[in-house]
Amino acid sequence: MTFSFSLSKQFVFFILAMPFLVIHSVSSLNLTNEYLNHKCLFDQGKYSSGSKYEKNLNHAFHIMRDETFAETGFSHTSIGTPPDSVTVMLQCRGDTYGSKCHTCSDIALAGLRKRCPRNKGGLIWYDQCFLYISTIGEEIPYRTNYKDIFSMHNHNNVRGDVKNFTKRAMDFFSELTLKVEKTVHDGLGLIFYSAGEKKLGKNKLYAMVQCIGLTLDCKSCLTLSIKKLFENGNIKQGARVLGSNCDVRYELYPFLRS
Repeated sequence: MTFSFSLSKQFVFFILAMPFLVIHSVSSLNLTNEYLNHKCLFDQGKYSSGSKYEKNLNHAFHIMRDETFAETGFSHTSIGTPPDSVTVMLQCRGDTYGSKCHTCSDIALAGLRKRCPRNKGGLIWYDQCFLYISTIGEEIPYRTNYKDIFSMHNHNNVRGDVKNFTKRAMDFFSELTLKVEKTVHDGLGLIFYSAGEKKLGKNKLYAMVQCIGLTLDCKSCLTLSIKKLFENGNIKQGARVLGSNCDVRYELYPFLRS
């Protein structure tokens, strides 16, 4: 089974087989940390070994490793002045903290360096985290970036009453979106994340919504992404839409009685 991905109009491609798992709980669905996609920001140029930019980049990651980001799942660090300035942003999935978040950040950095060697800017998505590196400072909080959005779909269609499934799934996403913002760790940070399961006849529906920690308008980003999940009439048993601001996902699987 394969998935088709799209990253704006300029990036349409196919990825090697990464099947949605046959899962029986939220916890089992979230065990993997698959590589999902990446984008090299070629217009930001490249850096040389031993350059000031490389030193700033390494320093930014050193700071990030020492921060409490693993407790909230989010980190944002900016160092230096142009043309050697570096901004590093990491967002772990809302249920990925502590050592898992640290591990995913290490994997993401190694993955981006491998796929975008010596590029000053780039983005990379894994199942458990998202990493963004840039030499161009951006206004904070981040406005929604509509260019770097891509989708994943299970090839199996939903069976039965598709319109009813779509309505109930959209209603469930609306419930999750209303719960997406909560303060953690005595004001240390915000988690823009919500996930859950709902029984639909003989099946269960898992759904997840999340925004990065510095998104200007989380709910608008989620609304747009959720619409993309169901924008064609060919509704699938699982789908995910990711970008540099938010991430939405659903999976339909058989309900097993305990």
